[in-house]
Amino acid sequence: MRLTLKDDLPFVQLTVIHRGAELTISDVLVDTGSATTILAADRVSQIGIVPEPSDTLYTIRGVGGIETVFTRRIEGLRIGQCQVTDIEIEIGGMDYGFKIQGILGMDFLLRAGAIIDLRDLDLQLS
Repeated sequence: MRLTLKDDLPFVQLTVIHRGAELTISDVLVDTGSATTILAADRVSQIGIVPEPSDTLYTIRGVGGIETVFTRRIEGLRIGQCQVTDIEIEIGGMDYGFKIQGILGMDFLLRAGAIIDLRDLDLQLS
C-alpha cells in the first residue's frame, strides 16, 4: 500500500466494516506513537457507528491535544487486501486544525504485521 505524504506525515486510506456495511475513509494518519486507532465520528456515523446511552466516554491525550472518545468493537478494518477482524476502535471529533479523518494506531499495525518503508513510502501488511 502506497503511503501519501501530507505536511511530511504518512497517510493511508482504509475501509471500516461494521454490521455488514463498509465505509472507505481517506486521510488516515499512520501513527506508531498511537496505541489505538481513532476514527472521525462524523465519518463513521454514516454506517451507524454512533454514541449509545450505554457508552462510556474517555478522555485521551496526545501530541494533538485532548480528545473525548467512545469505543466500538467492529467487524474489521481493511487496508488493501489486509483485514484485521474483531477490533476495537475509538471514535472522536478529530478536530486537530488540519484535515484528518483518523489515526491508524499500533493496535492495527501490530496485528497486521506492518512494515513501514519510508524510503519508498510503502506500507507492507501481511
